[in-house]
Amino acid sequence: MEFDLTEEQEQRIRRLRDAADRLPRPEPGEAAGRDVWQAAGESGITGLCLPEDHGGGGLGALDTALGLEAFCAGGADTGFAFAIAAHLLACGTALAQHAGEPVRADLLRGLGSGMTIAANAMTEDGAGSDVSRLSTTAVREGDAYVLEGVKSFVSNAPLADILVTYAVTAPAAGFLGLSAFAVPTDLPGLRIGPPLAKAGLDGCAAARVEFSGCRVPLAYRMGAEGQGSAIFQRSMTWERACLPAIYLGTMEAQLRRCVTHAAQRRQFGRRIADFQAVSHRLATMKQRLESSRLLLYRACWQVDKGSQNAGQAAAMAKVAVAESAVANGVDAAQVLGAKGYLTAEGVGGGRLNDLVPLHIFSGTTDIQREIIVKGMGL
Repeated sequence: MEFDLTEEQEQRIRRLRDAADRLPRPEPGEAAGRDVWQAAGESGITGLCLPEDHGGGGLGALDTALGLEAFCAGGADTGFAFAIAAHLLACGTALAQHAGEPVRADLLRGLGSGMTIAANAMTEDGAGSDVSRLSTTAVREGDAYVLEGVKSFVSNAPLADILVTYAVTAPAAGFLGLSAFAVPTDLPGLRIGPPLAKAGLDGCAAARVEFSGCRVPLAYRMGAEGQGSAIFQRSMTWERACLPAIYLGTMEAQLRRCVTHAAQRRQFGRRIADFQAVSHRLATMKQRLESSRLLLYRACWQVDKGSQNAGQAAAMAKVAVAESAVANGVDAAQVLGAKGYLTAEGVGGGRLNDLVPLHIFSGTTDIQREIIVKGMGL
């Protein structure tokens, strides 16, 4: 693994940082609208790892992570960056690798430009990390599948044009009983509920989705029948490896603000940076950032190599970034004091309520540790 960035990578990082700085930010408590998505799409962020021949950037996992990190380091809203990452990693990669033509061609260019928004519909009330417990079904009827069921927490659903979803097609087949579908949201029998009130990540709207007699044309099945579990696992490896990069960018912006504040804020006739209690806290924040960054870059490198250990590496990286992000958020609150607690200010650009969810989505931290243990042969 090469640690020095190429000039091409450096230029891309600068471009995405600058684009994020110019991007309209959602109002506090509101999700990003289509105008923000389309503005972001002009920078290339919404299509980083999608195929070049369909308008994407054609990048691997490491370059995708670098781009997402740069986007947040440049000041993008963490919730909106999460929305883009979910659209790109959980949905875009699955569509690019498994959707058939002409559906693939029709969708990917829109996804890459930000004109088409994708949502991943997997989680159900009775099935989160345990995807073997899905109750949504898909029954083949001629040239279509009829979907029945409810997905409980679908990021991007209120704005989505396409849902990447998973349903049981063969109940007795276990792992091979799940199939994947790309479902246009304008199909009859599909209902998207109102936006869910969340404690954080406001820039990303989420909702429940109900399928009731929803006929999905055969052309919108991804891969062969029964390949849904494998498709989902591959998309999750991409998401677990790359999505935490937005938190690296958030931590970098947060630390930068804390360092500036510590150098300027004076108490008892001294900069607060001159108090060891503050300077050592900043050093620890820096160490957490850099160590979790190394684990994430290595995980993405292994994804790009096609390593059999990529899933375990992604799990380790996700745990490390999640724990570092929350710990740094708490330390940032200590450094910034009352100013960092203001709603408009956030905790140095990364509100704790935006940082905590990394312990939950894409498989909880406890689930990631189970993956790590299995990789150790236990």
